[in-house]
Amino acid sequence: MNNQDEKNLKKRYFVWLYKTAKEAFDKYERKFTQLDIDNDILAEMEKELLGVYLPHEKDALQRQINDFQRYIDDKEKACAELRDQDKKINPEFIFSEMKLDAIEKVITREIGKKGLEEIKSLYEKEMFQRIIKSTEPH
Repeated sequence: MNNQDEKNLKKRYFVWLYKTAKEAFDKYERKFTQLDIDNDILAEMEKELLGVYLPHEKDALQRQINDFQRYIDDKEKACAELRDQDKKINPEFIFSEMKLDAIEKVITREIGKKGLEEIKSLYEKEMFQRIIKSTEPH
């Protein structure tokens, strides 16, 4: 095996390591990010509701907005339970972040910051492709 073959094997392993660690970390982190976005969307809808709608329209829309608020409240409670266990931070949550940080440091040390950025970009492309594919009509 020549030097380039060995570099390629390492890089493929780094891609796999990063992907699996990032997916584990994102399992926790995405829920918190979604909450921020959901709350922003709710605030925009509530502003819109104050606008030009007729009273009978506002009542029906307010029920929908209230349902969305309950959805956000339920998600927020689930996030707290996911992150906190008996008032302590979930060790799996901490470990997933530690592991991802360690993998990023080793990748940077082995193949450079540019290599890490390339791996991150590949991961993001795959995630976008999964989202698009999962929402395509069948």
